[in-house]
Amino acid sequence: MMPAVLFIGGMDSSGGAGLLRDCATAAECGVTPRVAVTAVTAQTDRGVLSVHPVPPEVVAAQIAAAGPVSAVKIGMLCSARIVSAVCDALPAVPCVLDPVVRSSSGHPLIDGDGIGLLLARLLPRVDLLTPNLPELAVLAGKLGASAQPEPCQVAALHRAGCRSVLVKGGHATDDTGCEDRLYQRGAAVVRFCDTRLPGALRGTGCQLASAIAAGLAQGPPLSEAVTAARARVRQRFAETWPCPAGRPGPRATANR
Repeated sequence: MMPAVLFIGGMDSSGGAGLLRDCATAAECGVTPRVAVTAVTAQTDRGVLSVHPVPPEVVAAQIAAAGPVSAVKIGMLCSARIVSAVCDALPAVPCVLDPVVRSSSGHPLIDGDGIGLLLARLLPRVDLLTPNLPELAVLAGKLGASAQPEPCQVAALHRAGCRSVLVKGGHATDDTGCEDRLYQRGAAVVRFCDTRLPGALRGTGCQLASAIAAGLAQGPPLSEAVTAARARVRQRFAETWPCPAGRPGPRATANR
């Protein structure tokens, strides 16, 4: 029987991100998806048109109804009340949190009180946090570390209770390379280095976190789950922007 993974987050009507992207990733990874919807949204690649949060008690009921699962991935949470409901209902299995602060178009997807409660109550329950650079700055700022270098910002998240942090480097200004960095308490930083691919895709953060959760549900160590998940995201880029005939594709290198 395939392991089941619970995906908690928003429903994106376009399928580009959120739970529909999570479920597509689950199918690719060979796990059974279970879902708990935190918000119904209407959005496109250009922007968020509407957000309708689900009542917190309904979110909690969905988590309970999902049954036994082997891992959890959490995305959009909207509000402090929904964060609290998720914390109260969360099963004791490996958990990956993609801290969705804003949409790709810049629309806020969680309120300030929600971010505060996420740090205070949810972060200690999380095995891996997957912020991009803007999200890291927001979370570190709430912990009083906004002006500090990245290792100090991550250390603040560790002190807040998070076991591991994967900082995604896609928003960096380097035009040639893209590096993600895995910080685990008490261990050396693991760097994943690749050439930067052309174009942009919405929902890659959802896909990466979902694939990592799917990997953890199947048993490999965290660094191996991250490596496999990153390969899936790069494959999606390659399928969206294939290289012209006769030209080699970008060569990826990784420090594992």
